[in-house]
Amino acid sequence: MPASAGLTLCRDQIARDFVRVFSPYQRSIQENALSIFGRMFRKRYAPLIGLDISSSSVKLVELSLDAHHRYTLERAAIEPLEKGAIADGNVEKHDEVVDAVRRLIKRSGTKTRHVALALPSSAVISKKIILPGDLREEEIEVQVESEANQYIPFAIEDVALDFSVLGPSIASPGDQEVLIAASRRDKVIDRQSIAEAAGLKPQIIDIDAFASRLAAGRLIERLPRGGQDLLVALFEVGASSTAMQVLRNGETQYDRDQPFGGQQLTQAIARHYGFSQEEAETKKRNADLPDDYTVQVLEPFIDGMAQEITRALQFFFRATPNSKVDYILLAGGTASLPGLVERITQLSSTACMVLNPFDGMAIGANVREKKLRLQAPSYLTSCGLAMRRFLQ
Repeated sequence: MPASAGLTLCRDQIARDFVRVFSPYQRSIQENALSIFGRMFRKRYAPLIGLDISSSSVKLVELSLDAHHRYTLERAAIEPLEKGAIADGNVEKHDEVVDAVRRLIKRSGTKTRHVALALPSSAVISKKIILPGDLREEEIEVQVESEANQYIPFAIEDVALDFSVLGPSIASPGDQEVLIAASRRDKVIDRQSIAEAAGLKPQIIDIDAFASRLAAGRLIERLPRGGQDLLVALFEVGASSTAMQVLRNGETQYDRDQPFGGQQLTQAIARHYGFSQEEAETKKRNADLPDDYTVQVLEPFIDGMAQEITRALQFFFRATPNSKVDYILLAGGTASLPGLVERITQLSSTACMVLNPFDGMAIGANVREKKLRLQAPSYLTSCGLAMRRFLQ
């Protein structure tokens, strides 16, 4: 990684100098691979957990890495959140979220207190800019603050701002690409205060889409040709929405959110059987549903979700010169529904698979492997956050 990556998120120290954000993907990553491995063999990385706070649950992942660059999953746990605790990415019930994080830490058994968190992409403005290649870091900082004023729709004093040097610009020889990331400071403080109230020490604040991309990238490398030049559509199916990223060689070509997620299945169950929302959610999680559930509720929902995903792809095709993608990858708690992959493959005529972010990793003694297999697609973001431990 370039030396300038991972700088303080808040230059005025509003989130303290240890909180950092940067894009984990860079165009020069292949060229830098040997130097990265060299540092890995010489450096011990301080323990760090990845904590994903989403609208329906909090998820924790802790990884280790051996001298041969092989990951071990040391801890993984999920704790559901009270409905409405997080709404549209905003923390609405601070104390309830803190209590859930405390339960999560206890359930996982981790002793690690350093944590990487993520802001929702909707709370972050990111922009690539081109700057002269010979600028020093302090000169880049001045330029970034000047450029940020053009793109940020609120007062700069209310902003948490960071940048990362991505590397030389291919389009403009002699210049460099710099990624600006900015968020309202209250969004940063919300996440930070939850972690601190639960006894954790925030080290990194990332962006959820970046963390997901990092975890997915390791799996994309396992596709044909090592994933090189493949156009891959990644769909993370959340509770209330589905986030789409189209990736090629670690770069996001397109992104979009669809207002469709697992809550629609809960609502369909409640509506069809006359359950309350809470009762429907509990029965869904426990697989305690009537015999006709598959035909009457699940199959229509799967058909609707597959149509939403193919519709999102059509938006991408209309907005770009592309007319197809090579693979569709699914993540999130709803991704593992039986029949979903097959239906998406049928409608899109594209190979589709569910992501297990721990595929190819050793599983530690503290992880319940059977339960993990059922929940693995839900951990994509938290896995990416945990991987940040090794990119500092």
